[in-house]
Amino acid sequence: MNERLGSLLIEQGLIEEKQLDELLEIQQKNPIRLGQLIVKRGILTEEKLMNVLAKRYGYRYHKHLHFHYDEIFTRIPLAFIHKTNMVPIQKTAKTITVAIIHPEEVHYMDDFQMFLEPYRVEFILSGETEILRIIHGKFDQAVAAADEVISGMDKEEYSEFEHISENTLDMANEAPIIRMVNAVMTQAVQERASDIHIEPGAKSLDVRYRIDGILHLRLQPPRIAHAGLVSRIKIMANLNIAENRLPQDGRIKIKLTGKDIDIRVSTIPTQYGERIVMRILNKSDTVYNLESLQIYPHLSQQLQKIIHEPNGIFLVTGPTGSGKSTTLYAALSSLNDGIKNILTAEDPVEYEIEGVGQMQVQDKIGLGFAQALRAMLRQDPDIIMVGEIRDEETARIAIQSSLTGHFVFSTLHTNDAPSAITRLIDMGIEPYLITSTVRAVLAQRLVRRICSECKKSYSPRTEEIQNLGMAIKNLRGKKLYYGKGCNVCLGTGYLGRTGIYSLMHLTPAVHTAILHGEDATNIGKKASSDPKLPMNSLLEYSFQKALDGITTLEEIMRVT
Repeated sequence: MNERLGSLLIEQGLIEEKQLDELLEIQQKNPIRLGQLIVKRGILTEEKLMNVLAKRYGYRYHKHLHFHYDEIFTRIPLAFIHKTNMVPIQKTAKTITVAIIHPEEVHYMDDFQMFLEPYRVEFILSGETEILRIIHGKFDQAVAAADEVISGMDKEEYSEFEHISENTLDMANEAPIIRMVNAVMTQAVQERASDIHIEPGAKSLDVRYRIDGILHLRLQPPRIAHAGLVSRIKIMANLNIAENRLPQDGRIKIKLTGKDIDIRVSTIPTQYGERIVMRILNKSDTVYNLESLQIYPHLSQQLQKIIHEPNGIFLVTGPTGSGKSTTLYAALSSLNDGIKNILTAEDPVEYEIEGVGQMQVQDKIGLGFAQALRAMLRQDPDIIMVGEIRDEETARIAIQSSLTGHFVFSTLHTNDAPSAITRLIDMGIEPYLITSTVRAVLAQRLVRRICSECKKSYSPRTEEIQNLGMAIKNLRGKKLYYGKGCNVCLGTGYLGRTGIYSLMHLTPAVHTAILHGEDATNIGKKASSDPKLPMNSLLEYSFQKALDGITTLEEIMRVT
């Protein structure tokens, strides 16, 4: 199939022979289909690739699938559907339509014909994301919704886990607890949660999911289930099941809803028992490049110019969970052309980037960011990424690295771009070193996107605009939008998130303000009034997102 697909794409001028050779070489190290690799690396969109295959094999391509259940679908073994990623979606009097991803797998198509005789089977093509949505949303009966699993368990099943100890380790491997943990994790992935919180109270046990940056209470199992849940998660994360007085950190690698998932597990002791937070890292759905960030063109062009500088420092600032790591990964992926040596020091390594050397810092053994940075400088790097500048030592090594011909990416925890400068000065860095090395600072936040399925327009009230400090004249004759709430967005009115950005160039005027020891407010004023490269505010950027129907005024006020 690789040769046929590769030849077809070359024939149509969609890829070059050199690109194909590189992809086939990558395939030798990673067992991934050529089509998946082409989409993952951003060479073609999934829609473009599927249209090519549809024409080649004579099938119709459907970007969106509409599922209509029929009892006859139960003839097909669930395991077979998961194995093949082929799914029946609707039935007429004589025909059953089956959506497929890989049209070359004719032997599996023959099996479908056999399962569904005497009906005629019509095969159509669709993308992997859409087909997996149907499979796991409609066919995955083996793992019921978490609340169904919990409601289906009786008190006797819970009581077995009331007193978990090291001597009763096997109890956490019993079926009821395994079902509950699997259901909680599966539901979290299906609902696009970034974190799962398991929070014990005096008489309650809350399971909350962070979806699009907001915590939602999803489940309340009986309090008695807490010990079993904690023990099962600890076993999966290779943590000490007997230790409940000290915080612990671990990691779970698992396949859920057909996707490779990494889960970072953190436990802390509280007065009512151990509290667990699980950070979900969905590797399968992640594509990193600057285009995927959907930054407005004028800002994106400036960023491209900055990150292609031969040396210097580029800082990304914002609170925890504002998407800083994603922006840095996108920048590194854009620079990863195969001729540069790119090294990173991260805590932890969240996502793997092909061709980039990524180092996990471990403070417990004395490998902090400063030590990792020193080691990387002996590895002949061109580009360095330091997960975070936390102290003067790391900052000085980063500055020294940029002065010796390297480009350094890093993050700082500050609320806006000008504050990054004063933060470095507070660490003990001399202002002249900052002006000599820092090229730009990007401040960012994440705002929720309005759900496209239930988006409605409206005319904004005067007080809404005044709360944001915007001039009413800017909105004359314009509409704003909000999400009414529907099944797709779980009634929230929002679906997914997008970034808002404020880019500050270190222009001559900003250099002067820094060298004169001015505070962050005055540095910001100088940056905003620069005639050539003025700094935009987060509020201005997000307001444009609202005018474009991407987010709401309410969300802007929450974030900015």
